[in-house]
Amino acid sequence: MAETGAVASHCPTSNLFLGSGLFDFEKAGASNMPVALATDVGGGTSFSMLQTMNEAHKVARLTGHHLTATRMFWLATTGAAQVLELDDKIGTLAVGSEADFVVLDPNATPLLSRRMARTESLEELLFAFALLGDDRAVFETYAAGKRVHSRDARKTAKLELAA
Repeated sequence: MAETGAVASHCPTSNLFLGSGLFDFEKAGASNMPVALATDVGGGTSFSMLQTMNEAHKVARLTGHHLTATRMFWLATTGAAQVLELDDKIGTLAVGSEADFVVLDPNATPLLSRRMARTESLEELLFAFALLGDDRAVFETYAAGKRVHSRDARKTAKLELAA
């Protein structure tokens, strides 16, 4: 694959669900294989990148590799954009980019909040999001720089309807 310029789009939930094997980060790195982290619900079980990171970490550990949280977030954002040759448009918050992103809430669940209170670095914070976060951690979603979802706006709308 590396010789042909192909990109490995790793979806651990698909590999695990289908029983198709464990992605080997070491071999991919040794052959200079471009890798991105992605979801695939044709065979996988979730659209959530947090869930995908959670499973990618476990798969990496099963193959003797340590996948840092920083690397997981990079593979899901800037790294994915770079291997797709779209990094001039996506995967970054740089001026002029398309600005599709989520705002994560470190206090979304009691467990996440408790773990976040003990983080001492960005790596620990990102690791907590990747391993303990789920859809409840998504506070806001932006597409093309415009907010298209807000957890608080949904709560406010429900309160207005009840009144």
